Amino acid sequence: MTATPPFALHVVSAGDRTALLGQLDRISRALAAGGSADPRDLASRPGEPERLAIVAPPGGLRERIDLARERFMVIVPARAPPGGYGLLVFVPPWNDARLPEGWAAVLDRLGFIFVSAAGSGNDANVIGRREPLALIAEQNVADLYPVDRSRVFVGGFSGGAHVAERLALAYPDVFAGALLDAGADPIGDHAAALPATERFQRFQTETRLVFLTGSQDKARLDMAADSLSSMNHWCVAGAIVDQIPDAGHQVADPAALDRALIALQTPVKVDQRRLDACRAGVAEEMAKAFGEVERLIAADHRDEARKALVRLDARFGGLAAPRSIELAERLAAR
Repeated sequence: MTATPPFALHVVSAGDRTALLGQLDRISRALAAGGSADPRDLASRPGEPERLAIVAPPGGLRERIDLARERFMVIVPARAPPGGYGLLVFVPPWNDARLPEGWAAVLDRLGFIFVSAAGSGNDANVIGRREPLALIAEQNVADLYPVDRSRVFVGGFSGGAHVAERLALAYPDVFAGALLDAGADPIGDHAAALPATERFQRFQTETRLVFLTGSQDKARLDMAADSLSSMNHWCVAGAIVDQIPDAGHQVADPAALDRALIALQTPVKVDQRRLDACRAGVAEEMAKAFGEVERLIAADHRDEARKALVRLDARFGGLAAPRSIELAERLAAR
Protein backbone atom coordinates (compact mmCIF):
# COMPACT_ATOMS: atom_id res chain seq x y z
CA MET A 1 0.00 0.00 0.00
CA THR A 2 1.30 3.48 -0.77
CA ALA A 3 1.99 5.57 2.31
CA THR A 4 3.18 9.04 3.19
CA PRO A 5 4.81 9.95 6.56
CA PRO A 6 4.14 10.81 9.26
CA PHE A 7 0.83 9.00 9.41
CA ALA A 8 1.51 6.10 7.02
CA LEU A 9 -1.27 7.55 4.88
CA HIS A 10 -1.61 8.99 1.43
CA VAL A 11 -3.63 12.16 2.03
CA VAL A 12 -4.94 14.17 -0.90
CA SER A 13 -6.78 17.47 -1.01
CA ALA A 14 -9.78 18.01 -3.25
CA GLY A 15 -8.35 21.43 -4.10
CA ASP A 16 -10.58 23.71 -6.11
CA ARG A 17 -12.64 20.99 -7.78
CA THR A 18 -15.82 23.06 -7.67
CA ALA A 19 -17.25 21.19 -10.64
CA LEU A 20 -17.69 18.13 -8.43
CA LEU A 21 -20.01 19.95 -6.06
CA GLY A 22 -21.69 21.59 -9.02
CA GLN A 23 -23.09 18.30 -10.30
CA LEU A 24 -26.70 19.24 -9.71
CA ASP A 25 -28.12 15.85 -10.56
CA ARG A 26 -26.11 14.18 -7.81
CA ILE A 27 -26.77 16.86 -5.24
CA SER A 28 -30.50 16.88 -6.01
CA ARG A 29 -30.55 13.13 -5.48
CA ALA A 30 -28.85 13.61 -2.12
CA LEU A 31 -31.65 15.99 -1.23
CA ALA A 32 -34.29 13.61 -2.55
CA ALA A 33 -32.96 10.92 -0.25
CA GLY A 34 -34.10 12.92 2.77
CA GLY A 35 -35.62 16.23 3.81
CA SER A 36 -39.22 17.22 4.32
CA ALA A 37 -42.15 17.42 1.95
CA ASP A 38 -45.06 19.82 1.69
CA PRO A 39 -47.38 19.85 -1.36
CA ARG A 40 -48.04 23.57 -0.84
CA ASP A 41 -44.38 24.42 -1.44
CA LEU A 42 -43.03 22.56 -4.44
CA ALA A 43 -39.25 22.70 -4.80
CA SER A 44 -37.70 23.99 -8.00
CA ARG A 45 -34.93 21.56 -8.90
CA PRO A 46 -33.11 20.62 -12.10
CA GLY A 47 -34.71 18.02 -14.34
CA GLU A 48 -37.84 16.05 -13.64
CA PRO A 49 -38.88 16.32 -9.96
CA GLU A 50 -39.02 13.06 -8.02
CA ARG A 51 -40.23 14.25 -4.62
CA LEU A 52 -42.35 16.98 -3.13
CA ALA A 53 -40.59 20.03 -1.63
CA ILE A 54 -37.12 19.07 -0.43
CA VAL A 55 -35.61 21.27 2.25
CA ALA A 56 -31.81 21.65 2.19
CA PRO A 57 -29.85 22.08 5.44
CA PRO A 58 -29.57 25.61 6.87
CA GLY A 59 -26.93 27.59 5.00
CA GLY A 60 -27.18 25.37 1.95
CA LEU A 61 -24.63 22.86 0.69
CA ARG A 62 -21.83 25.14 -0.45
CA GLU A 63 -21.42 26.87 2.92
CA ARG A 64 -20.79 23.52 4.58
CA ILE A 65 -18.06 22.29 2.21
CA ASP A 66 -14.87 24.20 1.42
CA LEU A 67 -13.25 22.10 -1.30
CA ALA A 68 -9.91 23.85 -0.91
CA ARG A 69 -9.73 22.65 2.72
CA GLU A 70 -11.36 19.24 2.63
CA ARG A 71 -9.02 16.32 3.35
CA PHE A 72 -9.33 12.68 2.38
CA MET A 73 -7.40 9.59 3.34
CA VAL A 74 -6.61 7.47 0.30
CA ILE A 75 -4.93 4.08 0.67
CA VAL A 76 -3.83 2.50 -2.62
CA PRO A 77 -2.73 -1.14 -3.12
CA ALA A 78 0.88 -1.71 -4.13
CA ARG A 79 -0.17 -3.21 -7.47
CA ALA A 80 -3.08 -2.42 -9.75
CA PRO A 81 -5.26 -5.45 -10.56
CA PRO A 82 -5.48 -6.25 -14.30
CA GLY A 83 -9.11 -5.16 -14.49
CA GLY A 84 -8.67 -2.02 -12.42
CA TYR A 85 -8.82 -1.25 -8.72
CA GLY A 86 -11.82 -1.89 -6.55
CA LEU A 87 -12.89 1.12 -4.50
CA LEU A 88 -14.38 1.31 -1.02
CA VAL A 89 -15.73 4.75 -0.08
CA PHE A 90 -15.98 4.64 3.70
CA VAL A 91 -18.29 6.88 5.76
CA PRO A 92 -17.03 6.90 9.36
CA PRO A 93 -18.82 7.63 12.62
CA TRP A 94 -15.66 9.38 13.86
CA ASN A 95 -14.53 12.79 12.68
CA ASP A 96 -11.01 12.06 11.47
CA ALA A 97 -10.02 10.18 8.32
CA ARG A 98 -8.52 6.87 9.35
CA LEU A 99 -8.25 3.27 8.23
CA PRO A 100 -9.72 0.72 10.66
CA GLU A 101 -7.11 -1.48 12.27
CA GLY A 102 -6.15 -4.56 10.30
CA TRP A 103 -7.94 -3.57 7.10
CA ALA A 104 -4.85 -2.61 5.06
CA ALA A 105 -3.69 -6.15 4.31
CA VAL A 106 -7.18 -7.26 3.19
CA LEU A 107 -7.65 -4.25 0.92
CA ASP A 108 -4.19 -4.74 -0.59
CA ARG A 109 -4.72 -8.43 -1.27
CA LEU A 110 -8.13 -7.89 -2.88
CA GLY A 111 -6.99 -4.84 -4.85
CA PHE A 112 -9.21 -2.20 -3.21
CA ILE A 113 -8.48 1.49 -2.82
CA PHE A 114 -9.85 2.88 0.45
CA VAL A 115 -10.98 6.51 0.68
CA SER A 116 -12.57 8.34 3.59
CA ALA A 117 -13.26 12.04 4.16
CA ALA A 118 -12.27 13.91 7.30
CA GLY A 119 -15.02 15.89 9.01
CA SER A 120 -17.76 13.46 7.97
CA GLY A 121 -18.50 11.72 11.25
CA ASN A 122 -21.77 11.41 13.12
CA ASP A 123 -21.67 15.06 14.22
CA ALA A 124 -21.64 16.30 10.61
CA ASN A 125 -24.79 17.12 8.67
CA VAL A 126 -25.81 14.16 6.51
CA ILE A 127 -27.08 16.09 3.49
CA GLY A 128 -24.78 19.07 3.91
CA ARG A 129 -21.49 17.19 4.38
CA ARG A 130 -21.49 13.42 4.75
CA GLU A 131 -23.20 12.46 1.50
CA PRO A 132 -21.56 15.11 -0.73
CA LEU A 133 -18.09 14.34 0.68
CA ALA A 134 -18.51 10.64 -0.06
CA LEU A 135 -19.53 11.46 -3.64
CA ILE A 136 -16.60 13.85 -4.04
CA ALA A 137 -14.25 11.18 -2.67
CA GLU A 138 -15.55 8.62 -5.15
CA GLN A 139 -15.15 10.87 -8.16
CA ASN A 140 -11.70 12.11 -7.12
CA VAL A 141 -10.39 8.57 -6.84
CA ALA A 142 -12.10 7.47 -10.06
CA ASP A 143 -10.43 10.39 -11.84
CA LEU A 144 -6.98 9.65 -10.39
CA TYR A 145 -6.83 5.85 -10.71
CA PRO A 146 -8.06 3.13 -13.10
CA VAL A 147 -11.13 1.84 -11.27
CA ASP A 148 -13.31 -1.16 -12.08
CA ARG A 149 -16.83 0.32 -11.91
CA SER A 150 -18.31 -3.07 -11.03
CA ARG A 151 -16.24 -3.01 -7.81
CA VAL A 152 -17.07 0.48 -6.54
CA PHE A 153 -18.72 0.15 -3.14
CA VAL A 154 -19.80 2.48 -0.35
CA GLY A 155 -19.50 1.40 3.24
CA GLY A 156 -19.68 2.68 6.77
CA PHE A 157 -19.57 1.69 10.39
CA SER A 158 -22.35 2.43 12.90
CA GLY A 159 -23.79 5.87 12.04
CA GLY A 160 -21.73 5.85 8.85
CA ALA A 161 -23.47 2.66 7.73
CA HIS A 162 -26.83 4.46 7.77
CA VAL A 163 -25.39 7.09 5.41
CA ALA A 164 -23.82 4.42 3.20
CA GLU A 165 -27.20 2.74 2.82
CA ARG A 166 -28.83 6.02 1.72
CA LEU A 167 -26.06 6.60 -0.81
CA ALA A 168 -26.37 3.11 -2.26
CA LEU A 169 -30.12 3.59 -2.59
CA ALA A 170 -29.86 7.00 -4.25
CA TYR A 171 -26.86 6.17 -6.47
CA PRO A 172 -27.06 2.60 -7.82
CA ASP A 173 -25.39 3.95 -10.97
CA VAL A 174 -22.35 5.00 -8.90
CA PHE A 175 -22.08 2.31 -6.21
CA ALA A 176 -22.42 -1.36 -7.09
CA GLY A 177 -23.01 -2.31 -3.49
CA ALA A 178 -22.85 -1.28 0.15
CA LEU A 179 -21.06 -2.63 3.22
CA LEU A 180 -23.36 -1.90 6.16
CA ASP A 181 -21.22 -2.53 9.25
CA ALA A 182 -23.36 -2.33 12.41
CA GLY A 183 -26.02 0.03 11.12
CA ALA A 184 -29.00 0.02 8.75
CA ASP A 185 -32.48 1.47 8.26
CA PRO A 186 -35.71 0.34 6.66
CA ILE A 187 -36.16 2.01 3.28
CA GLY A 188 -39.30 3.74 2.09
CA ASP A 189 -39.54 6.63 4.54
CA HIS A 190 -38.07 10.12 4.97
CA ALA A 191 -34.84 8.66 6.37
CA ALA A 192 -34.26 6.51 3.27
CA ALA A 193 -36.59 7.65 0.51
CA LEU A 194 -36.98 5.58 -2.63
CA PRO A 195 -35.46 7.01 -5.82
CA ALA A 196 -37.13 7.28 -9.23
CA THR A 197 -38.37 4.06 -10.82
CA GLU A 198 -35.48 3.43 -13.21
CA ARG A 199 -32.82 3.80 -10.53
CA PHE A 200 -34.81 1.87 -7.96
CA GLN A 201 -35.24 -1.04 -10.37
CA ARG A 202 -31.47 -1.09 -10.77
CA PHE A 203 -31.07 -1.08 -6.99
CA GLN A 204 -33.54 -3.96 -6.72
CA THR A 205 -31.75 -6.19 -9.20
CA GLU A 206 -28.07 -5.17 -9.25
CA THR A 207 -27.02 -3.62 -5.93
CA ARG A 208 -25.38 -6.00 -3.48
CA LEU A 209 -25.89 -5.20 0.21
CA VAL A 210 -23.91 -6.86 2.99
CA PHE A 211 -25.31 -6.45 6.52
CA LEU A 212 -22.31 -7.09 8.77
CA THR A 213 -23.08 -7.12 12.50
CA GLY A 214 -21.52 -8.46 15.69
CA SER A 215 -23.36 -11.46 17.09
CA GLN A 216 -23.52 -9.76 20.52
CA ASP A 217 -24.70 -6.38 19.16
CA LYS A 218 -28.42 -6.92 19.74
CA ALA A 219 -29.55 -3.37 18.95
CA ARG A 220 -27.85 -3.42 15.54
CA LEU A 221 -28.96 -6.98 14.84
CA ASP A 222 -32.52 -5.74 15.31
CA MET A 223 -31.79 -2.79 12.98
CA ALA A 224 -30.41 -5.17 10.35
CA ALA A 225 -33.47 -7.42 10.68
CA ASP A 226 -35.82 -4.45 10.22
CA SER A 227 -33.86 -3.22 7.22
CA LEU A 228 -33.74 -6.69 5.66
CA SER A 229 -37.50 -7.06 6.12
CA SER A 230 -37.94 -3.72 4.40
CA MET A 231 -35.67 -4.80 1.53
CA ASN A 232 -37.78 -7.91 1.06
CA HIS A 233 -40.98 -5.85 1.01
CA TRP A 234 -39.52 -3.53 -1.64
CA CYS A 235 -38.33 -6.42 -3.82
CA VAL A 236 -34.57 -5.95 -3.29
CA ALA A 237 -32.78 -9.12 -4.31
CA GLY A 238 -29.16 -8.51 -3.31
CA ALA A 239 -29.12 -8.45 0.49
CA ILE A 240 -26.77 -10.73 2.46
CA VAL A 241 -26.55 -11.04 6.26
CA ASP A 242 -23.25 -11.88 7.98
CA GLN A 243 -22.75 -12.04 11.75
CA ILE A 244 -19.29 -11.56 13.27
CA PRO A 245 -18.88 -14.26 15.97
CA ASP A 246 -18.52 -13.08 19.57
CA ALA A 247 -18.36 -9.40 18.55
CA GLY A 248 -20.23 -6.48 20.02
CA HIS A 249 -20.65 -3.00 18.59
CA GLN A 250 -17.23 -2.71 17.00
CA VAL A 251 -15.81 -2.16 13.55
CA ALA A 252 -15.46 -5.31 11.46
CA ASP A 253 -12.29 -7.32 11.98
CA PRO A 254 -10.11 -8.21 8.97
CA ALA A 255 -11.68 -11.64 8.49
CA ALA A 256 -15.19 -10.16 8.41
CA LEU A 257 -14.06 -7.42 6.00
CA ASP A 258 -12.58 -10.08 3.74
CA ARG A 259 -15.87 -12.00 3.67
CA ALA A 260 -17.86 -8.83 3.06
CA LEU A 261 -15.75 -7.62 0.14
CA ILE A 262 -15.87 -11.03 -1.51
CA ALA A 263 -19.65 -11.15 -1.02
CA LEU A 264 -20.04 -7.65 -2.49
CA GLN A 265 -18.36 -8.86 -5.68
CA THR A 266 -20.84 -11.72 -6.07
CA PRO A 267 -23.44 -10.91 -8.77
CA VAL A 268 -27.04 -10.63 -7.62
CA LYS A 269 -29.24 -13.55 -8.64
CA VAL A 270 -32.80 -12.50 -9.45
CA ASP A 271 -35.85 -14.75 -9.42
CA GLN A 272 -37.77 -12.95 -12.14
CA ARG A 273 -41.16 -14.49 -11.34
CA ARG A 274 -40.84 -13.55 -7.69
CA LEU A 275 -39.62 -10.06 -8.62
CA ASP A 276 -42.55 -9.48 -10.96
CA ALA A 277 -45.05 -10.58 -8.30
CA CYS A 278 -43.40 -8.38 -5.67
CA ARG A 279 -43.38 -5.33 -7.94
CA ALA A 280 -47.04 -5.91 -8.74
CA GLY A 281 -47.81 -5.89 -5.02
CA VAL A 282 -45.97 -2.58 -4.56
CA ALA A 283 -47.81 -1.10 -7.53
CA GLU A 284 -51.15 -2.15 -6.03
CA GLU A 285 -50.22 -0.63 -2.65
CA MET A 286 -49.25 2.64 -4.32
CA ALA A 287 -52.42 2.69 -6.43
CA LYS A 288 -54.53 2.43 -3.27
CA ALA A 289 -52.62 5.31 -1.71
CA PHE A 290 -53.17 7.45 -4.80
CA GLY A 291 -56.84 6.49 -4.80
CA GLU A 292 -57.21 7.76 -1.25
CA VAL A 293 -55.64 11.12 -2.17
CA GLU A 294 -57.90 11.42 -5.22
CA ARG A 295 -60.96 10.57 -3.11
CA LEU A 296 -60.12 13.29 -0.60
CA ILE A 297 -59.54 15.85 -3.35
CA ALA A 298 -62.87 14.96 -4.98
CA ALA A 299 -64.60 15.42 -1.62
CA ASP A 300 -62.86 18.82 -1.26
CA HIS A 301 -61.07 17.69 1.92
CA ARG A 302 -57.93 19.56 0.97
CA ASP A 303 -56.08 19.45 4.29
CA GLU A 304 -56.65 15.72 4.62
CA ALA A 305 -55.59 15.25 0.99
CA ARG A 306 -52.36 17.14 1.60
CA LYS A 307 -51.57 15.00 4.63
CA ALA A 308 -52.31 11.82 2.69
CA LEU A 309 -50.09 13.00 -0.16
CA VAL A 310 -47.20 13.74 2.21
CA ARG A 311 -47.58 10.22 3.65
CA LEU A 312 -47.63 8.79 0.13
CA ASP A 313 -44.49 10.75 -0.80
CA ALA A 314 -42.66 9.56 2.32
CA ARG A 315 -43.63 5.97 1.57
CA PHE A 316 -43.03 5.75 -2.17
CA GLY A 317 -40.64 8.63 -2.84
CA GLY A 318 -39.52 8.80 -6.46
CA LEU A 319 -41.66 5.79 -7.43
CA ALA A 320 -44.72 8.04 -7.09
CA ALA A 321 -43.44 10.69 -9.50
CA PRO A 322 -44.59 12.37 -11.61
CA ARG A 323 -48.14 11.69 -10.43
CA SER A 324 -47.39 12.84 -6.86
CA ILE A 325 -46.02 16.13 -8.20
CA GLU A 326 -49.09 16.63 -10.40
CA LEU A 327 -51.41 16.06 -7.44
CA ALA A 328 -49.38 18.49 -5.34
CA GLU A 329 -49.72 21.11 -8.04
CA ARG A 330 -53.48 20.55 -8.15
CA LEU A 331 -53.73 21.02 -4.41
CA ALA A 332 -51.52 24.12 -4.48
CA ALA A 333 -53.63 25.70 -7.24
CA ARG A 334 -57.01 25.26 -5.54
